[in-house]
Amino acid sequence: MPFYVSPEQSMKDKADYARKGIARGRSAVVLQYDGGILFVADNMSRTLHKISELYDRIAFAAVGRYNEFENLRLMGVRFADVRGYAYDRSDVNGRQLANTYAQVLGSVFSESNKPAEVEIVVAEVGDDSDGDQIYRITFDGSVVDERGFLAMGGSAERVSSALKERFDKDAPLGTALVSAMHALKHENGEQRELEASSLEVAVLERDREHRKFRRIQGDRLTRLIDEGHAAQEAEQGSASGSDAAGGGAS
Repeated sequence: MPFYVSPEQSMKDKADYARKGIARGRSAVVLQYDGGILFVADNMSRTLHKISELYDRIAFAAVGRYNEFENLRLMGVRFADVRGYAYDRSDVNGRQLANTYAQVLGSVFSESNKPAEVEIVVAEVGDDSDGDQIYRITFDGSVVDERGFLAMGGSAERVSSALKERFDKDAPLGTALVSAMHALKHENGEQRELEASSLEVAVLERDREHRKFRRIQGDRLTRLIDEGHAAQEAEQGSASGSDAAGGGAS
């Protein structure tokens, strides 16, 4: 005999199910830096990407079930290609793609027994930092227009709190990358060291011609991490020197 479940309880159960599925995956962060938008994901795989290009100025990042967000990525690429071909490439923007994803995820959440276990970001780089757009779309189709930075996935709250301490939208790429790595070390409360080999890194470069998306890997990634650490050490040394000079003056 079938039993009755209230709509409120059904929605709560589906939301809890989706959150638990997403929390099992490792986190990713998206943040502005002085040259555009940086994406960093804790991802050991070299072939299964959490970060991808959608269109000329637009990128996609996701956490959760790979097969589900990969289908969403492909859908977004097709949507952008068709719209750009039918109208003009400049008519494709991040807000349209975010709204399309929101409609799809909202429909799945309300109409299907199993919700999508994914959380995604659509980001578009502008001509200046004020024109950057970062949209977070959750499993139930909610859209949040984020400012500056965000973290999503396994320990999003811890990672976001750690990132907030060091975030500077005018920081150079190396410094922004090291700040993102520092935040991702707080996954599940752990204090583990992240290596270049365990990171997936990409940028939307504001000054890059035509297609703004670029992956950063290999020697280039290692050099950027070294540059970021060196810049932070120099900044800390300068701050220590200033404090010592101030103490002597008093």
